[in-house]
Amino acid sequence: MKTLAKLPVTIVTGFLGSGKTTLLRHMLDNAQGRRIAVIVNEFGELGIDGEILKQCSIGCTEEEANGRVYELANGCLCCTVQEEFFPVMRELVARRGDLDHILIETSGLALPKPLVQAFQWPEIRSACTVDAVITVVDSPAVAAGTFAAFPDQVDAQRKLDPNLDHESPLHELFADQLASADLVILNKADLISPEDLARVRLEVAEELPPAVKVIEASSGRLPLDVLIGLGAGSEEHIDSRHSHHDHHHEGEDDHDHDAFDSISIELPQADESLLMDALTQLVVKHGILRIKGFAAIPNKPMRLLIQGVGTRFDKHFDRQWGVEEGRTTRLVLIGQELDAAELEAQLRAALSV
Repeated sequence: MKTLAKLPVTIVTGFLGSGKTTLLRHMLDNAQGRRIAVIVNEFGELGIDGEILKQCSIGCTEEEANGRVYELANGCLCCTVQEEFFPVMRELVARRGDLDHILIETSGLALPKPLVQAFQWPEIRSACTVDAVITVVDSPAVAAGTFAAFPDQVDAQRKLDPNLDHESPLHELFADQLASADLVILNKADLISPEDLARVRLEVAEELPPAVKVIEASSGRLPLDVLIGLGAGSEEHIDSRHSHHDHHHEGEDDHDHDAFDSISIELPQADESLLMDALTQLVVKHGILRIKGFAAIPNKPMRLLIQGVGTRFDKHFDRQWGVEEGRTTRLVLIGQELDAAELEAQLRAALSV
């Protein structure tokens, strides 16, 4: 009986809005016949990133795509890994003869180290290996010293003791994502000056083991051979990688990233211009880190995909509405101390719905 080789797994991590989903789309669009399964761990009630990935032109029907994309939709992997991740991996292990690779996109708030350590479990270790942990860095945000697009959220996390040089929790999370990396992508390199990019590279290098490669990219466009086939075997050495959050997994229940809220809002059809203005005002007023979702625009046969980081929004019509699909606007808002009822009320008032 032929023994199956271990199934390689690539884990893509990075902060909110760094470009992880775009990178995965690029990898799937350039799979070159590889049979790839995708696990999306989205922070929020709606599987928005899973929906985006299902639109990739990877040569399969929607039904087949639905069978390939596994969404772990109830939060960060470091908290839910035992409840959800193991059953999904067990199913993929059973099908590993039909697969060439697994891609895992973590939530922007997840810690990669516990996920890599899960590959030490005997049932997974015997069948899979972590080919690499890829950390995607938002280069303009790091150059600005914010790590995310909304700097006030970083400042709000700093401890108040003026006598100590405390780092914000966002910086610690950023450092932990780098500490687990086998490859770091300085994404959006085209959006900052060469001098700023050089500073970002130096800052990132301070958090990395010497052997970790750092490469630059724009919209995650890199050759697939650069991204997979690294053979890092990350599960073998992850325990030696120091993390700011190591102690949280030794009996302590508090998590710094528990301060983040993710709320879902459903609205009827809305004028595109009014909606985008209302969302921008909401971001400014409430310090929202990330907005993503789909909007139904009157008299438009296609869905409007919306992705916002701070006050920077990208939007385009991604596909036709289904014949029996309800034309509603669904949004996920991520930030701190968010009041779902208040935010929905303000949106409805701005849209007069």
